[in-house]
Amino acid sequence: MPTQHPAPPDRPALVVTGLQKSYGDVDVLRDVTFSVGDGEIFGLLGSNGAGKTTAVETIQGLRRRDAGSIAVLGFDPATDHHQLRPLVGAQLQASALPERIKVGEALRLFAALAGNVVDWRELRDRWELGHLERRAFGALSGGQRQRLFLALALVNRPRLVFLDELTQGLDATARRQTWDLIEEVRAGGTTVVLVTHFMDEAERLCDRIGVLHEGRIVYLGRPRDLVTAVGGPVHVRFGLDQAFRLDGVELVPGVVAVDHHDDIADVSCYAAACVPVIGELASRGLAPDDLTVIRPSLEDAFVALTGPDALAPFANQISESVLS
Repeated sequence: MPTQHPAPPDRPALVVTGLQKSYGDVDVLRDVTFSVGDGEIFGLLGSNGAGKTTAVETIQGLRRRDAGSIAVLGFDPATDHHQLRPLVGAQLQASALPERIKVGEALRLFAALAGNVVDWRELRDRWELGHLERRAFGALSGGQRQRLFLALALVNRPRLVFLDELTQGLDATARRQTWDLIEEVRAGGTTVVLVTHFMDEAERLCDRIGVLHEGRIVYLGRPRDLVTAVGGPVHVRFGLDQAFRLDGVELVPGVVAVDHHDDIADVSCYAAACVPVIGELASRGLAPDDLTVIRPSLEDAFVALTGPDALAPFANQISESVLS
């Protein structure tokens, strides 16, 4: 169980404190508090309906908050629209363009609306859209549309960009290509707030994450710290036809359990115990050529934290620690 979380960044690009939003009797956001460091890729994670999109739209000033404070690059989005407009970019979950508008036309239009801060041809070339310049939006594949939306979100050379479910509906190849683009955005000096419910995406891209569950932030920190805390043990698995040769392996410090089923041995242990376990096997003359170390994933930790059964009390403890 994590008892500490990374301190708030020294140079925050975004600070959200006590954010609340309700629709009628439904509390969608309840005392949401987090900050995003300058130059970070910060992931806002949660299941469908957790409040992710409401949170980022409220943070951008697209929805009115009921309570709390928001500082985006030092400005309040509810009152400082004009100051924020040239500093922030966004790709919203419901982003769409007219079916017949051509890629080049969209780039020229959005660049002009942003005051031609960036030459649209520079965006076209940077995001490899030249071969699509004369193609209509309606004829683009999912991956090509997301590449265009990302270019349009950066048309004002923003210091902070919000990307909401950018890879939703993309195939595996297009998703990985989009991940590369997001990393390129950060490399160019832009802070990224990434809204996603894909755990592999957050694990690959995000420096830190905030997990939204039932309208509250129940974890705030690095993905790997959450995995270590609640993701479960590491499994060292290998073929073995004689179970008795494992007698005593459970005495290795850090081993949780030793099982043997259908000629497969499974040693469950803490991550730090993997090397001692393998050393113990070697001392017994065991050198299986099918040995596999299976580590828990961020998805395992997310399900343990937000699932209906396991960790509701634990989630409350994390929330209290984060918000205190």
